[in-house]
Amino acid sequence: MNSSKHTELANHAWSVADLLRGDYRQSDYGKVILPFTVLRRLECVLEPTREKVAETVDKFAGQEIDTDHFLRKASGHSFYNKSDLTLKRIAADPQNAAKNLQIYVGAFSDNAREVLDKYEFNQQVRKLDSANLLYQVIGRFTDLDLHPDVVPNHNMGYIFEELIRRFAEQSNETAGEHFTPREVIKLMVNLLVAPDADTLSLPGVVRTVMDPACGTGGMLSAADDHILALNPDATVEVYGQELNPESWAICRSDLMIKGQDPENIRFGNSFSDDGHARRKFDYILANPPFGVEWKKVKEEVEYEHKSLGDAGRFGAGLPRINDGSLLFLQHMISKMKPVDVNGGGGSRIAIVFNGSPLFTGAAESGESNIRRWILENDWLEAIVALPDQLFYNTGISTYFWILTNRKDADHKGKVVLLDARDQWVKMRKSLGDKRKELGDGTNGRPDHIGDITRLYAEAAQVAKDPEHPLHGKVKVFANEDFGYQRITVERPLKLRFEVTEETLSALAEAKPVAKLERSKEFVAAVRTLLGSSWPTKSDAFIALKDAVVAAGLTWPSGAPFVKAVRETIGVRDLEGEVQKIKGAAEPDTDLRDYENVPLGEDVEDYLKREVHPHVPDAWIDHAKTKIGYEIPFTRHFYVYKPPRPLAEIDAELKALEAEIQVLLGEVAP
Repeated sequence: MNSSKHTELANHAWSVADLLRGDYRQSDYGKVILPFTVLRRLECVLEPTREKVAETVDKFAGQEIDTDHFLRKASGHSFYNKSDLTLKRIAADPQNAAKNLQIYVGAFSDNAREVLDKYEFNQQVRKLDSANLLYQVIGRFTDLDLHPDVVPNHNMGYIFEELIRRFAEQSNETAGEHFTPREVIKLMVNLLVAPDADTLSLPGVVRTVMDPACGTGGMLSAADDHILALNPDATVEVYGQELNPESWAICRSDLMIKGQDPENIRFGNSFSDDGHARRKFDYILANPPFGVEWKKVKEEVEYEHKSLGDAGRFGAGLPRINDGSLLFLQHMISKMKPVDVNGGGGSRIAIVFNGSPLFTGAAESGESNIRRWILENDWLEAIVALPDQLFYNTGISTYFWILTNRKDADHKGKVVLLDARDQWVKMRKSLGDKRKELGDGTNGRPDHIGDITRLYAEAAQVAKDPEHPLHGKVKVFANEDFGYQRITVERPLKLRFEVTEETLSALAEAKPVAKLERSKEFVAAVRTLLGSSWPTKSDAFIALKDAVVAAGLTWPSGAPFVKAVRETIGVRDLEGEVQKIKGAAEPDTDLRDYENVPLGEDVEDYLKREVHPHVPDAWIDHAKTKIGYEIPFTRHFYVYKPPRPLAEIDAELKALEAEIQVLLGEVAP
């Protein structure tokens, strides 16, 4: 089935919007169209076995026996419908459409009915009926042919995706929240599964795949298809969890149609209500929402972080509240199978991120600590930079992170960075913000997916070969290359001391002085020294004390008073006296600086080489040194482009001026 057919069927379903206009807001069209599309698909799938199911119902009528198993067997699927009603019959009786539709939906097996319940289907039925639209909507869907022999399961996914995309656009959903383009999923699954091709081809192999933000199930379907393409006799069990009820319903119905266990798709928030607690999986992949806050589950996540620590999912750290991306990754890592003593077991992870998780967060922040935990455990295998404008609802740059706890010998202790940002073709027609796509070698397009997959497999060798044409697209780093020491460079506080109108005003406003019983007289006594200046603190304090005593006042005592006087009449001067605390130079907070020193380098050597030639009196406050990790992907692939020669720019400007003069001459009277 080609893309035009997908669009035709999606257009047919979305044409119901013409009926809804006026009674429904645009953003709510999907609340009707999506569940009716699911309902029609279920009906079409069950049509060939309707009579067999009816016979089974009659056979067990009146018997107190659980017939669920027998009805599933009769339908040939994990769901069924016991009613003799159809959407066509219901549409033909407009007066009783609502009642009959509820009877029809109620006759579905519990798992199918639960899917429709998540759409709040009964509520939509009542609303459509009250607007006298129900029978018309049903009639429109009876003309939609979604039989499996016309629309295979895989192709049905495209239609669902198109409808969801339109719904997301109408609803102004958060960028990237609902689903991932098929070609992006295909590449992601390739990189996730390809290294295991030999193992997956073994007879009787069983693999589990999990997506904690599964959306409509596109990634799970692609992983299932990929593994079965390698080995048709393999058994693939897919698992997922989804927070959006409509997406969850579509994913679950898709699994029902494909014969998978729909119970494996759990509803709810993966952070606060892990639907697959204590389960481990062979492959874990996800495209979590970009930059979405986790404030709603803050209490549960922080409790697990504090109470369980490393025994829980979030022991490594918590990212800032406005981006839960790295929470998803920690959750996924907790689902990895352990590696046994013989090197067997283990898992592989693939996740889609924007640029933020690469570098957001200073040293020892939550994000930095999570990156440190991943790298020091040697789990990060590679990061692949993708072209921008690949996704339907966002044009931002994205990255694949590939992780595993069973790296091969070539990858141990290393991370591959692969730049695939130029691997794209322009789409003939944009879909939302998606203007680019990865070619798959069909219809005369380049095989970007195949090329990136091959380059990924050969990355270690390509990085070593300067003569390789793609050498500049791959870089391999040791894990510790991404670590750094955040050092605090201090310089001594140097002051001269003087009484001026400015320093005198500051002295009068200082709290320890303002609280003096005779504060005005104290300030007046100091004023007698207006214009005086001293090179040292001791000289200044002796002169001030003499002036105050001469005025018949007592020189106050106490550390707060001494500090206030020094800070108000002391003026920063690079040639001034070094201030000391307990014999050691006092740091000047205004001159304090920070430097990132590569992990493993001696910070004192760095100070002597990089800092002392400019400020020889600087030192490092080792108590404030922090360890951080970041992955500056773009910096590693930056290629300097020299500016154009001034003569060339000047010539171009003159040519433009001449062109403008000609144009002005044509319009002048």
